[in-house]
Amino acid sequence: MAREHAPGPAAGQVRRAAVRLFAKKGFHGTGIRELADAAGLSSASLYHYMGTKEDLLAGIMRDSLERLLRTAAEVVEQAPSPPARLGALVQLHVLTHALLPLETSVVDNEIRALSPARRREIVGLRDSYERLWRTAIEDGCRGGQFRTTAPGVARLALLEMCSGVARWYSPRGPLGLDEIAIRHAEIAFQVLQLDGDPTAVALPDLAHYTALVSRVWGVRVPTTARRKAPMSVGSAG
Repeated sequence: MAREHAPGPAAGQVRRAAVRLFAKKGFHGTGIRELADAAGLSSASLYHYMGTKEDLLAGIMRDSLERLLRTAAEVVEQAPSPPARLGALVQLHVLTHALLPLETSVVDNEIRALSPARRREIVGLRDSYERLWRTAIEDGCRGGQFRTTAPGVARLALLEMCSGVARWYSPRGPLGLDEIAIRHAEIAFQVLQLDGDPTAVALPDLAHYTALVSRVWGVRVPTTARRKAPMSVGSAG
């Protein structure tokens, strides 16, 4: 059974240091002494706050995926149609990966570092999240809103595209984060061959997603992310 690490400020320091190091050097490339130094603790004290190194990695992944699932379920519940659900998921995924590039990198890239039992748990959470995408796409195909003949491939391609934002987004770039999220939804509808006018897809105000991610993850949203974006997903740009 996994050991429960001690709560408090030091535990937060350990988690933040682990996210930085795991994202930069990988789980196996990060040593205990290096992690302790980054957290400002002794190696002996480190175990008090994290259990084993695998406990720490699994905890980071579990926490991140549970938050993502919770926010995704909330935005999907508010969406009135399969295209709106898919568009909401795309925009939420873009926002989380842009605002939390290190944490999402750890979740996306370090699953193979886990032992089989831990891997099953984390993959189960990831599959629950991806199931929301699959259901939205399949419902859209059954209802005739999406005309793609390869819904599974389309889903994987869209997830990979949206996750890639973590590698290139900069708040100093020419586009605000809201606009980047809208453009990704626009591309998603093209990939899925949306039947009809994409501007007719009812999507909530992106400020709602930004506030939701900021609240659930406790991250500060860059000023440029709040730049006013086009009103519809079908706008040319």
